[in-house]
Amino acid sequence: MIRVEELTKDYGSRRALHGLTFEARQGEVVGFLGPNGAGKTTTMRILTSYMPPTSGEAIVAGYNVVSESLEVRKRVGYLPETVPLYTDMVVFDYLKFMADLRHLPNADERVGETLEMVGLLDRANGYIGALSKGMRQRIGLAQALLHRPEVLILDEPTIGLDPGQVVEIRHLIREIGKERTVLLSTHILSEAQQICDRVLIINKGRIVVEDTPENLQSRLVGAERVILRVGGDSDGLAPRIEKVKGVQQVKSNPDGSLEFQFLPAQDVRQQVAKTVIEAGYDLIEMRAVGLSLEEIFLELTKEEEPDKKKKARS
Repeated sequence: MIRVEELTKDYGSRRALHGLTFEARQGEVVGFLGPNGAGKTTTMRILTSYMPPTSGEAIVAGYNVVSESLEVRKRVGYLPETVPLYTDMVVFDYLKFMADLRHLPNADERVGETLEMVGLLDRANGYIGALSKGMRQRIGLAQALLHRPEVLILDEPTIGLDPGQVVEIRHLIREIGKERTVLLSTHILSEAQQICDRVLIINKGRIVVEDTPENLQSRLVGAERVILRVGGDSDGLAPRIEKVKGVQQVKSNPDGSLEFQFLPAQDVRQQVAKTVIEAGYDLIEMRAVGLSLEEIFLELTKEEEPDKKKKARS
């Protein structure tokens, strides 16, 4: 597992992390989301003992990342955003070299098992430099899994993969996450929604929110959103719906549908349907929609700004 308490990192006069506190448990896939420069990579480098924090504590697989860094490195698999590979080496030889560096027993067998796990067994004798970016990404994932780590830290694990490979790697991460602790950074918010048990959203070095994707949606939606579709032209319908008591923010979508909101305590759908039919329109569809993780992400990172400005002035 991973336990972080009041983690702070300064680069000279610039503070990159502001007292981060969070946990990632065994058997859990945790998504680490944030815009560029939010502090994701800095946090991951600290958790892998690549560099120390300025203050605070990070415990990975039961060991302190500063005072017990060698023990941490034995138990962590790390896939950085830019995978460091020896392009003039054969795939199998590279992984065998990595296995030997870690003093792994039965290295040849372990390399073969890992290559099969990431779907590269048929490329074992190919040169890394001749492979596509997606294939190289898989090799990077293979070296992170080679020693069967307790904790897996992945920085943009599906970058450069084609859609078929993305599905396979996502499935692999889910399977790995059943037994290990997985912390992954991604810019693909739908990816986090599909494979993560929890998400941490970080903005400018601070955790903005921590929850499951499902709970985030229910917590942040202040009003229910509804898509309404009628047969034929919907011109003139929006003003009628706006007059229904409890309806908020009616708007027209490019596909010809209408969208409106209402407070959960004031379910107006029945009255809206009655209004549509009485106005002479054919009601084709009316369905509730939730906020996507993309919308939640944008809302949270935008809402954080005014608070920070107030704190800066105080």
